[in-house]
Amino acid sequence: MTNPIQLPVLFLSDVVVLPGMVVRVELDEPARAAIDAAQLAARESGDPAQVLVAPRLEDHYASYGVVATVEKVGRFSGGAPAAVLKAGGRARIGSGVTGPGAALWVEVDEVDTGTVTDEVRALADEYKSLVVGLLQRREAWQVADTVTRIDDPAILADTAGYAPWLSDDRKRQLLETPDVAERLRLVVEWTRDHVAESEVSDKIDSEVRESLEKSQREFLLRQQLAAIRKELGEGDPEGGDDYRSRIEAADVPDAVREALLREVDKLERSSDQSPEAGWIRTWLDTVLDLPWSVRTEDDNDVAAARSVLDADHHGLDEVKDRITEYLAVRARRAERGLEVVGGRGSGAVVLLAGPPGVGKTSLGESVARALGRKFVRVALGGVRDEAEVRGHRRTYVGALPGRIVRAIKEAGSMNPVVLLDEVDKVGSDYRGDPAAALLEVLDPAQNHTFRDHYLELDLDLSDVLFIATANDIGSIPAALLDRMELVSIDGYTEEDKVAIARDFLVPRQLERAALTADEVTISDDALREIAANYTREAGVRQVERLLAKAFRKATAQLAAGSATRVDIDVASLVDLIGRPRFTPDVAERTSVPGVATGLAVTGMGGDVLYVETSVATGEPGLTVTGQLGDVMKESARIALSWVRSHADELGIPASAFERSIHVHFPAGAVPKDGPSAGVTMVTALVSLLTGRPVRSDIAMTGEVTLSGRVLPIGGVKQKLLAAQRAGVAEVFIPERNRPDLDDVPAEILEQLTVTPVGAVTEILERALVQAAAGAEGVAGEGGVAAA
Repeated sequence: MTNPIQLPVLFLSDVVVLPGMVVRVELDEPARAAIDAAQLAARESGDPAQVLVAPRLEDHYASYGVVATVEKVGRFSGGAPAAVLKAGGRARIGSGVTGPGAALWVEVDEVDTGTVTDEVRALADEYKSLVVGLLQRREAWQVADTVTRIDDPAILADTAGYAPWLSDDRKRQLLETPDVAERLRLVVEWTRDHVAESEVSDKIDSEVRESLEKSQREFLLRQQLAAIRKELGEGDPEGGDDYRSRIEAADVPDAVREALLREVDKLERSSDQSPEAGWIRTWLDTVLDLPWSVRTEDDNDVAAARSVLDADHHGLDEVKDRITEYLAVRARRAERGLEVVGGRGSGAVVLLAGPPGVGKTSLGESVARALGRKFVRVALGGVRDEAEVRGHRRTYVGALPGRIVRAIKEAGSMNPVVLLDEVDKVGSDYRGDPAAALLEVLDPAQNHTFRDHYLELDLDLSDVLFIATANDIGSIPAALLDRMELVSIDGYTEEDKVAIARDFLVPRQLERAALTADEVTISDDALREIAANYTREAGVRQVERLLAKAFRKATAQLAAGSATRVDIDVASLVDLIGRPRFTPDVAERTSVPGVATGLAVTGMGGDVLYVETSVATGEPGLTVTGQLGDVMKESARIALSWVRSHADELGIPASAFERSIHVHFPAGAVPKDGPSAGVTMVTALVSLLTGRPVRSDIAMTGEVTLSGRVLPIGGVKQKLLAAQRAGVAEVFIPERNRPDLDDVPAEILEQLTVTPVGAVTEILERALVQAAAGAEGVAGEGGVAAA
């Protein structure tokens, strides 16, 4: 027996620690006091921090414990304080003593475990064989190898502290048994009993499995399970009876009910261990969760619906008119007693096409609120798997219904407003074409019997109001585009942006910045300056970002105490959001011959497109640059052919075409394609070869033919909005696009002179200015005479 030592006591009630064990313990207040006292004593003595770990008993104090070293103090993953203890030898607890800290200190004597005799080694070998055999039967190979390598009988006996089949009372008995031979006798006896019980249990299970056929065993287990649940007063949440009762109570179509009952029959015949049972339950839950007979009642008050749309969005009259017309038709059919819910072709499919930031997505929410319907958004951007629309076959692992079915389930009604966002960004690959799968969804003549691959049931989508959004309708397949009613949202004028910012964006950003209208104000002139010179976009997204930036700066000023109120005007914009990013440059770009201003439409809206031309000594030919598509390259060749064929009329000598002609579209990093730059290239080439500059206040759009006719183009409204933003005074458009002017806001037509032309010569007559006196054309030695 060694000399007594003094240690703080750490009592544990949930675990019995034997020598050699490493345990993690949660530190309550007494345990924390014991750990702190041990660490304090260790710092004073220079020895490792040690505590006496003893079991907590209800009626008396334990007489034995283990001397444990504090390996680490920290926290569990949940944040509770914890410590890692490594148990050493046994110790007999003596009388209490005083020590540092708030812990209970005692005097302990480490006890001798006895000598190792042949009897002890025989007991150790027997216990080891019992434990290793038990672990191998449970396939705990790594633990079995660890036990095999233990040679010390005392350490081997104390490994019983990890045995889950031993109770805490038995482990406490081992702790209080210092003699190794006696401990080995106890664990050998207990382990034999456990092995015998395990063998009997395994033998019974084996005999039952061999005596019962598969169907009989399943029947018996089901009956036993039902009896146990009945005794416990619990229902059968996954059984066929429960599904039958749910099907009987569900209000579903007859065809759906028959399909559900067929699947319930399969479920009752299948085993609970069969994967098919899980698939059937998932399918049944999905079908039963669908709102087959739930429909929200539409608010047919046309005036109230229009007021909701007007309150949420500025402008967009065409969209608002379309929704108002839809409501008016439904209200009239309701008044006359006609069917207004369901039925073939009663749904509507609207495509909102326009650049980003014009309010397409938020408009869908406003439409749902105006109709009194549920709203669901389905994001289609980047979807390349047809199963995302039609669903997966149930034979696949992890099969799910398509996004349309999930949207109906999420909405909780059969007539929601479903927003198909970014329908133009749907792709296709080896997994199918989602755009083709949308054909059935968006066809009012077919979607009353839409069939999802997962459900394999007819789903009526005819009363769903589908609203699709897109930036570029050119990337939408023609067959899909044909099934939707196109409503273009081409962008906002400068005055529209000011009104939207004043009525919608400023209040929203003030709220987000925790400001009030009494603390920060912004003038209409400042809003107009932001819309005109700080942004060049069709929508108002960048305007809102700049307003948010300005209000954040204002909040910082108020927080610093440098001001009690911030009034934002044009002069203060530079300090808040920087200098203007955009300035008119049409006059500068077209100041030399050979440069013309065109108009184009991109996914971001209308934009100004410059065409620059030059000639150089070299092999005759045409070079076209600017990352152009095949259509624009053909337009360039057509333009040069027309200019060459009319060279005499234009006063251009034949020698002008014996040099290398280069046509360039600046911003080469931006892809460009489309049939609308032909007249611009003709004008630029004629300007170059005649030495006559193009007027700086005009822009043009249109495709030219070899005969000089100007063909119609698309996106007239967006192009005129871009011309107005760029400060252009006159725009030439094809004669056949004259009807498109009806869709252009009146304020734009007041600011622009729009001239429809039928032939490219009409543009040349008005677009080219007279060459300066003594100026020479770039084509000939003596210049080209002005036409």
